[in-house]
Amino acid sequence: MATQYVTKIELSISCKNLLDKDIGSKSDPLCVLLQNVGDDKWTEVDRTEKVKNCQDPEFSKRLCIDYFFERVQKLKLGIYDIDNKSVDLKDDDYLGGFECTLGQIVSSKKITNPLQLKPGKPAGKGIITIVAEEVKDNRAIVLEIEAKNLDKKDMFGKSDPFLEFFKQADDGTWQLVHRTEVVKNNLSPSWKKFMVSLHTFCNGDLNKPMKVACYDKDEDTSSDLIGEFTCTAARLLEAKDQGVEFECIHPEKQKKKKSYKNSGVVRFKYCKIEAQYTFLDYVMGGCQINFTVGIDFTGSNGDPRSKDSLHYLSPDGVNQYLNAIWSVGLVIQDYDVDKLFPAFGFGAQVPPNFEVSHEFALNFNPSNPYCQGVDGIVQAYRAILPQLRLYGPTNFSPIINHVARIAATAAQQPTAAQYFVLLIITDGEITDLDQTKQAIVNSSKLPMSIIIVGVGEADFKAMEVLDGDKGVLKSPSGEPVARDIVQFVPFRDFAKAPKEALAQSVLAEVPGQLVAYFKLRNLSPVNPPVPKK
Repeated sequence: MATQYVTKIELSISCKNLLDKDIGSKSDPLCVLLQNVGDDKWTEVDRTEKVKNCQDPEFSKRLCIDYFFERVQKLKLGIYDIDNKSVDLKDDDYLGGFECTLGQIVSSKKITNPLQLKPGKPAGKGIITIVAEEVKDNRAIVLEIEAKNLDKKDMFGKSDPFLEFFKQADDGTWQLVHRTEVVKNNLSPSWKKFMVSLHTFCNGDLNKPMKVACYDKDEDTSSDLIGEFTCTAARLLEAKDQGVEFECIHPEKQKKKKSYKNSGVVRFKYCKIEAQYTFLDYVMGGCQINFTVGIDFTGSNGDPRSKDSLHYLSPDGVNQYLNAIWSVGLVIQDYDVDKLFPAFGFGAQVPPNFEVSHEFALNFNPSNPYCQGVDGIVQAYRAILPQLRLYGPTNFSPIINHVARIAATAAQQPTAAQYFVLLIITDGEITDLDQTKQAIVNSSKLPMSIIIVGVGEADFKAMEVLDGDKGVLKSPSGEPVARDIVQFVPFRDFAKAPKEALAQSVLAEVPGQLVAYFKLRNLSPVNPPVPKK
């Protein structure tokens, strides 16, 4: 496997004077980072949290992106007013965007520019500021915090407290690095345990001055300060498992009242530094990515002998199915040592008895369904096509469950040695939607990702439901997925794009899904990277 040196970049985003799209309150903005993958195709890289009721947001979540010196990486930052729980941004109000290259941001370190609704049309007086930092530390700090006896700030109830953490920049200003959730109506709150990269938190400098501010969240006006204190990461780490406490001081109250003691006490119950492993740490540390292909041979594809069929082979021997296999397979095969890929079909009548099968080996060898490399899959596909009778129905669950059984066996080993990627190529007419939802929910607990490429011009609404971008996917009984493992793209969106664009889009989420699984299992790479001195 050829590996490149990759530099990780963190972008911190803030905005001023955003358009106000909400009636009776201010907008609830979020920033999304998109990267150009060829022509006018963009794929999402990362997004910030939503900041409620604010026209001058400072987002605490950093946007992370890999920086390649040798590439021109075109970026688009879009600001949206979020009014629902859907991950899809199509139904949210667009507050403006800014386009540039990552090289421009890196070379400037800090860029401030007007937001535009479209080229030449300003988004009111809205501006965006982007600050870039190189990430040189793979460690993270894990914190669990509670408070007691906080000041009551609300007239008809207790306070709704949350914490903000700031690090001191080189110019002495305070830079927001994390914001906790709000705990409603509670003067002695406990916040959820959270993790922040040590680079984001304190630039890896445990003695860097930090400020922690406790606020009372007010939905209608700006939040009220309850109190604040300064510290260092080194001081927080003294908590270990015993805890360390800080008095929360309101500067104005302290000046006015001689008898003033504090506005409450913030206690760090737990603080520890942990390694934060990347996709490359796992892969270069010995994790094998196993690639499996499932191909839809149902009747809705059309007779392969007809030019109108999605399985029709053009004079040069290709179709959308083969293009998808090549595009995705050529990238993934670099991460598979033996280059042996199981390949299956579903939904056809299979010789010799021509009974319908929802899980048959492309090479007609069920005990050894492996093809040698991507070329082997292509050869098996071309050989089997004339021998099948396309039929139906279109059932995804058997092939998902097949790969899940293998992944479940691998998951019994307490090592980060195996991960499975299933590519399903289909014309979109799924018939076992409930069983497929259940199969995906079950698979979300396993070392497994599912990529679905839709070919043809069908309505892919069912595929979009499986993707989960419009909300958390749930089984028929209501059980949610443990983590997002499905990525769907329609092939038609990439018909005129460069051949690598499809692979970049469908594989973009796999690294994060792999890391999320091993993090969930608390598994380090088989051979962890040697700490830098």
